[in-house]
Amino acid sequence: MSGANGNGASGLLADVDAQRLKIVIVGHVDHGKSTLIGRLFFDTHSLPDGKVEAIRKACEAEGMDFEYAFLLDALLEEQEQNITIDTTQIQFRTQRRPYVIIDAPGHKEFLKNMITGAASADAAILLIDAKEGVQEQSRRHGFLLSLLGVRQVIVAVNKMDLVGFSQERFEALEREYREFLGKLDVVPAHFIPVSAKHGHHITGPSAEMPWYRGPAVLQALDAFALPASRADQPLRVTVQDVYRFDARRIIAGRVESGSLSVGDEVVFWPDRKRSRVKSLELWGSPGAERSVAGQSTAFTLEEQIFVERGQIASHPQEGPIEGQTFSARLFWLHEAPLRAGASYPLRLGTQEAEARIVRIERVVDSGTLEVSPGEAAQVRKNEVAEVTFRTRRPIAFDNVDRITETGRFVLLQGDRIGGGGIIHGGEYAALDRDGVRADNLGWTEGEVTPEARRLHFGHRGAVLWLTGLSGSGKSTLASRLERALFREGIGAFVLDGDNLRHGLASDLGFSEEDRAENIRRAGEVAKLMAEAGLVVVVSLISPFRTERQKVRHLCHEAGIPFAEVYVNAPLEACEARDPKGLYKKARAGQIPNFTGIDSPYEPPAEPELELKTAELSPEDALRALLDKARALTRAEGGLVLPGGGI
Repeated sequence: MSGANGNGASGLLADVDAQRLKIVIVGHVDHGKSTLIGRLFFDTHSLPDGKVEAIRKACEAEGMDFEYAFLLDALLEEQEQNITIDTTQIQFRTQRRPYVIIDAPGHKEFLKNMITGAASADAAILLIDAKEGVQEQSRRHGFLLSLLGVRQVIVAVNKMDLVGFSQERFEALEREYREFLGKLDVVPAHFIPVSAKHGHHITGPSAEMPWYRGPAVLQALDAFALPASRADQPLRVTVQDVYRFDARRIIAGRVESGSLSVGDEVVFWPDRKRSRVKSLELWGSPGAERSVAGQSTAFTLEEQIFVERGQIASHPQEGPIEGQTFSARLFWLHEAPLRAGASYPLRLGTQEAEARIVRIERVVDSGTLEVSPGEAAQVRKNEVAEVTFRTRRPIAFDNVDRITETGRFVLLQGDRIGGGGIIHGGEYAALDRDGVRADNLGWTEGEVTPEARRLHFGHRGAVLWLTGLSGSGKSTLASRLERALFREGIGAFVLDGDNLRHGLASDLGFSEEDRAENIRRAGEVAKLMAEAGLVVVVSLISPFRTERQKVRHLCHEAGIPFAEVYVNAPLEACEARDPKGLYKKARAGQIPNFTGIDSPYEPPAEPELELKTAELSPEDALRALLDKARALTRAEGGLVLPGGGI
């Protein structure tokens, strides 16, 4: 039977799930995590009937005080038996809303479990023992919360009864740990002095600590905000598999964010095949019209395009990033170090791809926050690193701050998970480009890798995009640069705007649309030639900033070094030169839409290089350009995403 929203029982479950706040409780071993969880369950009356009494009798039989930690142990036993609760999460509720506690062991050996738990948390309680103080794991857990983007944090200073409820001790720990978290850009909502065992500041004020004026733990949790609804985010469906059933071809997957409706146009990434949703095939909900974030779903398409496991579906205007090179923050857990230059299987959603570690930008000790100087050759167990990846084939992904579910990944070391991380800083295409319009097209991989080409040629392919008014000196500089590079043994080629107009773009005029298409074609050709290992020097007026930016994104997505060079000469200087007599004709009205006369030119906002050719000597301009080209072929200078290869 369908629910009110047309999604039936699964849709209602998704709605309920969206209302829960998922919290992870972390802390150094023996700092009281289990006791705090047991206390939260006890004080919110969230325990099964008879559980408290059973624990009480067991404690009495052993001649010991009642242990709230045993309540958690009992719940976990039921969890293992799959009697009442989920296998990885336990739940309780306050008067305001339900909560899910994600179990995260405190031992150093279980850091992977902690990361897995925290990765899906909306908020965290970080425990510090008032007597032992801040420990290595306390700092490491704080770092991991920062790494995983958990911003709603409570620091509970536990076992205050063991330090005589000392205000001075609490304030000293608060100063120490706030200073540490401040370096991570983590600002806790509250530092709360508690005694989980005796129930101080769990549900309300404590008479033992009248000096504390803030909220108790449950009040602080209730004040946290639910995360933004994933249903309001751009659509992402990770494709699990494709089944043939009757005459239907059913695509099965999970709606990670957004919503999917019958009639929606969808694009499958990578490859960008398009079709429309013909029907939703939800279990128990025949005739459903909409599937929302959190739901496993199945659907059919109007056109039978090739779709396979690992692809990500989106709406056309809000697609993910498609590329082979990206930057990430990574936490490494395996005994064998992660090494620069090595390749590892990478899993992101249902995608799997071989990923090479192009560069380890820096390594951070998660306990001390000490940063290794310069690039590193390896990342050891329990270290955090900024890393640049290059995958063997294009994959689809998001920045983690935009869509979490498609912005996280894991790396395999052998058959085990070696580490995981988050993607950041990726550039989305400025506008949605047309997808591959023809069916049955795929991405053909060559057998010569970028790394092999670089070793063969002794340099990397790159694109230098020279833009400027007609007469500014672009073509002259491009030709001289090509010759200079060639003499140095660097394969180079000039893509000149006039030459392209004689062939590849001979069908285009000079309207705004045609100019944009001309730049797009030149950019695509330049990218392909750079992938083949050449340094491509493009000499093109290319008057529109947006179109040049698209080419930049295109190259970055392919891991191609790109530099925009503004060949800057004032209009009057260009008119005075007028090497082809074009300005004279334009002024006479014989050439319409001439850039600088009756058609605009948009200078680069932040070019990698600006050459003022009315002021520089030709030799100085060429020298600066040559230096830039050399830097690009070495992938140095921090201008571009390094490519590398597999």
